[in-house]
Amino acid sequence: MTRALLHALLDTTAADDDRAVTIDGMTLSRSELRERSAGFGAELLRLGPDQVVAVNAEPTPTTVIAVVGALLAGVPVVPVPPDAGHAEVAHIVADSGATVWVGPRRDGVDLAVAAPEDSVRTATVAKPVAPEQVAMILYTSGTTGAPKGVLLSRRGMAAGLDALAEAWQWTADDTVAHGLPLFHTHGLILGVLGSLHIGSRLVHTGKPTPERYAEAGATMYFGVPTVWTRVTRDERSAAALASARLLVSGSAPLPVPVFDRLRELTGQAPIERYGMTETMITLSTRADDERRPGWVGKPVAGAQTRIQADDGTPVPHDGESIGRLQVRGPMLFDGYLNRPEVTAASWTADGWFVTGDLAAIDADGFHRIVGRESVDLIKSGGYRIGAGEIETSLLARPEVTEVAVIGAPDDDLGQRIVAYVVTDSDTTDLADRLITHVAEDLSWHKRPREIRFVPALPRNAMGKVQKKALM
Repeated sequence: MTRALLHALLDTTAADDDRAVTIDGMTLSRSELRERSAGFGAELLRLGPDQVVAVNAEPTPTTVIAVVGALLAGVPVVPVPPDAGHAEVAHIVADSGATVWVGPRRDGVDLAVAAPEDSVRTATVAKPVAPEQVAMILYTSGTTGAPKGVLLSRRGMAAGLDALAEAWQWTADDTVAHGLPLFHTHGLILGVLGSLHIGSRLVHTGKPTPERYAEAGATMYFGVPTVWTRVTRDERSAAALASARLLVSGSAPLPVPVFDRLRELTGQAPIERYGMTETMITLSTRADDERRPGWVGKPVAGAQTRIQADDGTPVPHDGESIGRLQVRGPMLFDGYLNRPEVTAASWTADGWFVTGDLAAIDADGFHRIVGRESVDLIKSGGYRIGAGEIETSLLARPEVTEVAVIGAPDDDLGQRIVAYVVTDSDTTDLADRLITHVAEDLSWHKRPREIRFVPALPRNAMGKVQKKALM
């Protein structure tokens, strides 16, 4: 049975923890956070019905108190990226119907400003909120148009967190550390609200540097592949993580060489998982099961998956055949705000959410994410090729620091394979050597037809490569 969202924070009978949350150099006890958040929630309710609070989601106690306070009061909360431009902020505020703003004033935001840190503390939490009520409106990255508001219910968020607690054996005895942004699922819902829901301590490191992770003394660490890549380049910091119980990687594929190096330096293989803003986490390797590089495990409790071919027929679970990934489960979103047509188009007639991702499933139920159908499926010379396996092959070369593979338009092949490579090595003859490597490692038709050396790959705040910017 799914527990009420933030149930551990709401449990006033449990012993208090004077170091429940540490963020931005400040530590809050569980009771202090509960009372300050409840006070802010009460203030929101006094403003009248139908409030929606937009929070400039900097990694600060103010952000945590504002988000938790809104959730306790049953007021939908809209996390806003603090580095978003004026146009994006204006779109999010207008589209969400926000009535209150928390954080420094932003140009173009004409809302009443609330200061959670000034709220009067109260031991009285507002009456229980219906589990089907919208808890949060998270905005997508907007790579295919204006950002869309994803409606996440209290029940859905709680179901997703409970499923992860079961898969990761996550308990109140854990301490979670991460330095991720607080306007995405990974950093905010999993890292912050997950800790408050389960009762574990949270240490937000400010920035996700190897040194700060090493100093956190946690049992669980959350990071994106960029973070783990930096950890593997700092052997002293990596060694300090050897005492941790779980190292969790997500938000983008973890390169196999980074997986292997992390296991070598820390003595344990990282946990990989898969999810979207719309779905929370639906797939994960488990704390008590196999951890296979390049694979994101099996469905978490309550989640189901299937992969289909272009004609809608099932794809064999042979670990190699690629199909369109579809998912369903209690942790999925309730739709896109103000976009009924887009919401309807995202679901199949028989109730499965169309992720837009390509995947393979093996006979044991392990999933391998190949990539986004829109940018990672390359149709070249009659072949259907996944960009991810070419990237993995190239990353096995010591000369390759980072790589992104795309399909560029080609009059003869339909699409030709192009690899954007970041390297510190001499590039003389390197392109030819990399092309030959892929041809020999995978197959001739999967070799890049072109290598382009670049100083860096375009990434978003969560470390995901923005391939649209390369096309």
